[in-house]
Amino acid sequence: MKLAKPRSLAVAALVAICLPALQGCVPAVAVGAGATALMISDRRTSGTYVEDEGIEFKAMNRIEERFHGKVHVNVTSFNRNVLITGEAPDQASKDELAAIVAGVENVRSVTNEAQIAGISSLGSRSNDTFLTGKIKARFIDSNTFPAHVVKVVTEGGTVYLMGMVTQREGDRASEIASTTGGVQKVVRVFEYVTREKAWELDRRPPEKADADKSGSKPAP
Repeated sequence: MKLAKPRSLAVAALVAICLPALQGCVPAVAVGAGATALMISDRRTSGTYVEDEGIEFKAMNRIEERFHGKVHVNVTSFNRNVLITGEAPDQASKDELAAIVAGVENVRSVTNEAQIAGISSLGSRSNDTFLTGKIKARFIDSNTFPAHVVKVVTEGGTVYLMGMVTQREGDRASEIASTTGGVQKVVRVFEYVTREKAWELDRRPPEKADADKSGSKPAP
């Protein structure tokens, strides 16, 4: 009898903890199953994935408690590195946003890209959502790197790219995003890792990694 891997146990534990709250709500269970699938394929550990979700939730709650809708921001955490995007009315508010997020437990770093401007329109946000989807689709179509390892955040036509990637993956993702129609600017917020580390994080079999090193497949 094989013992479950630590990562599998962590995911199973998370599901077990959440299940009582989800009983009787089929859509919520479906979302939970999707989140579990994302954790398994993600380069972050399952624990870090959950931490990132918690950071985003706590940060947004604290921002709302402080500003009561007077700012429009999005908080995105990846491997506990946090990106702030959106609009703030003045520099003091922008600086306070960064301080609020930095004060959340487990945050490693904060990149504050909030713009000093009026709150964006619904039309602008809808266009940003459309651009994000188009870029992700182009990542998949290119088939030159694992599309799921790059997180795309679009705000006001500016695209922010996050993730734990190799230099080659980051360069290719940036090239695709910058050549997508409607994109005004691309900002990299990557955490770079070596090819060997990427293989390890992807949990690729050693024989596959060795084949890649020998040149039988393009390196990531």
